[in-house]
Amino acid sequence: MSDNSVLLFSYGTLQQENVQMASFGRLLAGRADAMPGYRCDMLEITDPEVIRTSGKRFHPVVSESGDPTDEVAGTLFEITAAELAAADSYEVAEYRRVMVRLKSGAEAWVYVKA
Repeated sequence: MSDNSVLLFSYGTLQQENVQMASFGRLLAGRADAMPGYRCDMLEITDPEVIRTSGKRFHPVVSESGDPTDEVAGTLFEITAAELAAADSYEVAEYRRVMVRLKSGAEAWVYVKA
């Protein structure tokens, strides 16, 4: 990982190629990982631009479950700080960005239920 990069874990639409191209202008390379102690629900998106970009009205959203055996699978990406800001702009107000420790031991940013 370079000095200018950050780790971002995605379990949802940021894994989609069309969302990556719209948000970052490139496709991201990533590796499988998981978030222990979280569960996934669905959230109805009302922002027309986000729906247009993702092609979906319902997006997954995670929250802490209190059960360490719960786990949400996804992809760990190495991105730039500018790309992290672009991801912040893409996500709607019902999400907030937090730092989590993944199953692999990596610490990464992830968007969880606000």
